[in-house]
Amino acid sequence: MSDFDDVLQVLHTYFDGLHHSDTARLRRVFHPQAHYFCATSGELLHRDMAQYFPVVDQRPAPALLGQARTDKVVSIEFAGPVTALARVQCSIEPRHFTDLLSLVKLDGRWQIISKVFHYDKAPG
Repeated sequence: MSDFDDVLQVLHTYFDGLHHSDTARLRRVFHPQAHYFCATSGELLHRDMAQYFPVVDQRPAPALLGQARTDKVVSIEFAGPVTALARVQCSIEPRHFTDLLSLVKLDGRWQIISKVFHYDKAPG
């Protein structure tokens, strides 16, 4: 498999983890030292994985709520043989997310090392 295919597989596992609120899947794709950032509200939200995974565990799974998947890989760019950036989109109603995921290849596998995202709320 190519690095592009490997990163694409990581992204699909990421989407599955979010849609099913499945931190076991997310733990497979996030590096243990990864960080999560958002400034959409005007304040910086910063979490490490020890803070992020419990939030996912407590959230009702969009899959169980019957929410449609809007997953989309917009782009994947490689900065070198062990560094990539993916721009993706997905939804967890009522929010629609654009995520910038930085990935690194360590010990032969790609992992998300940072997630920086913006969201818009659906009207209503």
